[in-house]
Amino acid sequence: MKTFVPKPDDVEKHWWLVNAEGRVLGRLATKVAVLLRGKNKPEFADFCDSGDFVIVINAEKIRVTGRKSEDKTYFSHSQYPGGLKSEKLKDLLEDKPEEVIRRAVWGMIPKNKLGRKVFKKLKVYRGSSHPHDAQKPREYQF
Repeated sequence: MKTFVPKPDDVEKHWWLVNAEGRVLGRLATKVAVLLRGKNKPEFADFCDSGDFVIVINAEKIRVTGRKSEDKTYFSHSQYPGGLKSEKLKDLLEDKPEEVIRRAVWGMIPKNKLGRKVFKKLKVYRGSSHPHDAQKPREYQF
């Protein structure tokens, strides 16, 4: 019996619509990362992009547990002296809630060429409307 090796052309891609309203950030991010990578499919292979497209709506209605909104801080550095920038989760949720979801999902996919390709299939929107009606996304049930 031969081992099945999927090819990128053989994988059928779907569009999923995920409503983030009232969902916990980390729990939502794990589900989205699984859908993006295709780990929920029987033909999954870690070297092949077998994942689906994911649309996340209502990003501003996400919630976090505990004291993370006050305590959690995101850091970035420009690689120049004194170039450390920090931003609190509470401020980021008010200004750019889409970025909070993107950063949570990015932390759960591989940091390589395939991971960057997979990450481009994530679409996050603040409100309940999105421009992807033509793709006929299916609603993802938790």
